[in-house]
Amino acid sequence: MKLRIFKTLSVLTLGLGLAACSTVSLDDSATGTGSGASGMGGAAGSGVMDPFNPSSVLSKNRSVYFEFNSYTVSSQYGDLVSTHARYLTNNPKQKIMIEGNTDAIGGTEYNLALGNRRAEAVRSNLTLLGAQDAQIETISFGKEKPKALGDTEADYAENRRADIVYLRP
Repeated sequence: MKLRIFKTLSVLTLGLGLAACSTVSLDDSATGTGSGASGMGGAAGSGVMDPFNPSSVLSKNRSVYFEFNSYTVSSQYGDLVSTHARYLTNNPKQKIMIEGNTDAIGGTEYNLALGNRRAEAVRSNLTLLGAQDAQIETISFGKEKPKALGDTEADYAENRRADIVYLRP
């Protein structure tokens, strides 16, 4: 029970910390660390905040990566999750699918469950930041949809992720 309370408080603390950030710079679309436009003002018209525009921040940054055997969203993905949450909040009819994935280590059932926990962790962060639960669906592919096909640690790390997929209205 104490562990569950600790996890809940940790997620809430992360969410509140991320919510306190009022701007995310959007000039550097690969990292979200540029020094130009902030927030949503004006960016939507330029395509920077259009998830269906291939050069958009929302198109280029859609994967949250996880440590081995973990489903904790690292603080390094705070800006990414916050940017997607802000877009969803400002576009309440937009829906997304979060696809949980794992590396090839472990059995099928275990990996499906872990992929589901990863997808749900990203969903939880998005809703804490203002996205509506009804906008978000989750699915787990476990180890069945790898990004990297090799069997090195780098390949495995590339496959430990949750992908945000925007659904056409």
